[in-house]
Amino acid sequence: MIKFLIPAILIFLIVLFWEKINEVIYNKFNIKINYIILIIIIVILGIIFTLLYY
Repeated sequence: MIKFLIPAILIFLIVLFWEKINEVIYNKFNIKINYIILIIIIVILGIIFTLLYY
């Protein structure tokens, strides 16, 4: 039961405080985290499609 609750709570908190997390990272590193996550998702999808192709 705990192995399902802890990830659900973590995801809920990340979604709830996404703007604040994004703002802190933007102020510290001067880069939007949305772009980083978008690039990571595209790379992961590219790897998955490449592995499925071969």
